[in-house]
Amino acid sequence: MQRLRLLLLSVFITLLSVSPAFAAPDLSRVQNFATNVIQVLVTIAGLLAAGFFVVGGIGYITSSGNPENLDKSKRVLVYSSIGLAICIGALVLSGIVSDLANQAFR
Repeated sequence: MQRLRLLLLSVFITLLSVSPAFAAPDLSRVQNFATNVIQVLVTIAGLLAAGFFVVGGIGYITSSGNPENLDKSKRVLVYSSIGLAICIGALVLSGIVSDLANQAFR
């Protein structure tokens, strides 16, 4: 037990005495990658939302007064609108964070 304490103490002292060397991060590459990924995901989400709008609209038109089909189509339209709004919000938020990061690290 005494040896373990001595070993831990020596490791701790060694770690304290070492000066850290931080590499300068290339934030522009990370930012470009994150921006590209978010743009691709938002584009895919936009295409999916457009598809669900079409499906919901066709279901709404062809419901023929059937309340179940009408409610189902309304939910599809509402949920695709909410999903699209969330994706656009994520795109705007990522742009704001990107601008703040640029200002903070330059």
